[in-house]
Amino acid sequence: FRYFIKLNRRGDEMKQTISKRFIALAFTLLMIFFVVFITGCNDEQNKSDDVKGGLDLGKEGVFTVGLDDTFAPMGFRDDKGKLVGFDIDLATAVAKEMGLKIEFKPINWDAKDMELKSKNIDCIWNGMSQTPEREKAMSLSKKYLNNKIILMTQKDDVVVENAADLAKYNIGTQADSSALEMLSKNEKYNDFKDKITEYKSYDDAILDMKAGRIDVIAIDQVLGEYKNKNMGESMKSLEYNLGDDFYVIGFRKDGKELTKSVNEAIKTLIDNGEAAKISEKWFGKDIVVFK
Repeated sequence: FRYFIKLNRRGDEMKQTISKRFIALAFTLLMIFFVVFITGCNDEQNKSDDVKGGLDLGKEGVFTVGLDDTFAPMGFRDDKGKLVGFDIDLATAVAKEMGLKIEFKPINWDAKDMELKSKNIDCIWNGMSQTPEREKAMSLSKKYLNNKIILMTQKDDVVVENAADLAKYNIGTQADSSALEMLSKNEKYNDFKDKITEYKSYDDAILDMKAGRIDVIAIDQVLGEYKNKNMGESMKSLEYNLGDDFYVIGFRKDGKELTKSVNEAIKTLIDNGEAAKISEKWFGKDIVVFK
């Protein structure tokens, strides 16, 4: 009888020991799960902070792009009022690559620096040329598009192989344009300056070329190629061009992290072919660069 009592006591002790060990094991597993869960959450939060908060955006998680919405083919309104253009498509693809929402905000182009500094916008992305003044005032992206200033004609007998040939033809361009500036800086400018006619718009210059009043137009490549591909202008580019005009994106001077992140996203889109597709859509050729 005493033996059975002892055996029963040992059984109770074993049950208590097993129960204690089970509780200890369960508690340990619970603590491990809790630590892993908290660590994972912190990692995700850190990733989120790196992507969004660390970029010094005006609105958290939103990439706000400032632009002049009348600048075809970079950013403009179509017949239905929808905002379209090469820069619109590329900026949208960049924001997607960065995991951010995108918002386009039309601005007064003359007030672009103030809009940027006040954080109403996070960048100026609208076919903006790289200049020494902008290099000092902003953090600039790498050059993403080479908008050469080219010469175009609709005549088969017009040949321009060098600057000296320009003196043979009547030249049209838009007033206050990059093309006019390039013409005025050309080494042979004095030889052909009397051949230049300025127009309020490139459309007016093209109409005069069709009418035979001018032989050649000096125009931004992005605009000339866009008019050829999308408006059937049937102009041909001449061998000689007036020089490069690289486009960049402007960020706040202290916005180095955002500049870096956008550069990386553009490089990814170039490497995977998406940037080339966007360029082909708007210009009929790939004129995207990264330097």
